[in-house]
Amino acid sequence: MKELFQYYWIRYTASRELDRERGEVSATTVVMAAALVALAISVGAIISTRVREKANSLNLG
Repeated sequence: MKELFQYYWIRYTASRELDRERGEVSATTVVMAAALVALAISVGAIISTRVREKANSLNLG
């Protein structure tokens, strides 16, 4: 397992360095950006839902 991780890490760093020289965005960068955007949207939805539920549970009358 360690060798496999090292192999993928070496491939990742080599790809990143090559892309930096070209000025291109690698597929890894696109996937990571998409994952971060999805995470941010899901966290925002969870927070919004919890705040809305809390606001609806308040007894104002």
